Amino acid sequence: MELENLPPVDLIVLSHMHEDHFDRFVQEKLSRSISIVTTGESSGALQELGFLKRYPLKTWEVLVVEKGRATLRVTAMPGRHGPPLLAKLLPEVMGSMLDFGRNGIRRSYRMYISADTMVFSDIREIPRRYPGVDLALLNLGGTRLLGFVTVTMDAEEGVRMMQVIMPEKAIPIHYNDYDVFRSPLSDFKSEIERAGLADKIIYLKPGATFAFRPNIATRESERGNAA
Repeated sequence: MELENLPPVDLIVLSHMHEDHFDRFVQEKLSRSISIVTTGESSGALQELGFLKRYPLKTWEVLVVEKGRATLRVTAMPGRHGPPLLAKLLPEVMGSMLDFGRNGIRRSYRMYISADTMVFSDIREIPRRYPGVDLALLNLGGTRLLGFVTVTMDAEEGVRMMQVIMPEKAIPIHYNDYDVFRSPLSDFKSEIERAGLADKIIYLKPGATFAFRPNIATRESERGNAA
């Protein structure tokens, strides 16, 4: 999909400023008035590029967005772009929890976006604070730097993330659009079947669409309560 063919965009959630997430064409052509939720580090880079509506979040901080009767709560999740020492040389990264609500119901659908992270100790805090994930978007690919240092989830890490977050469904993304990926989707399929989690995965071909429907009935008890 070309940039000019996108539907009207209310908000961008940007995990970090790498060009496979926010490329040079987008940096040049995207409207400077669009709202972007991101890390503090990326917010500074966006400011230098002239973007006016930046909402930097630290881990566990929340931004609430309202449109009509709909509400979206964006919460920054832990993320670490590789092993501890190497991650310090890479951009700060932010996973995201998106809680969709409507008509006073605080949460009718919960979506987790992993971003480019490994599974590390802080990730295990996520299901304790935010259980009941309806859909997880998992950045896979097993990106390797210098040919041997993995800095994004490979197939085994993807299965571990599934086992930690325990989403109802998950969609693997970001696994075939970069020349340093070393863990193809076929590896993930094999590992996920071995783990007995194949019924949890939705595989989308490029250009395909997945539509979700907030489950108002099962969330009715959460009206007015904290997510």
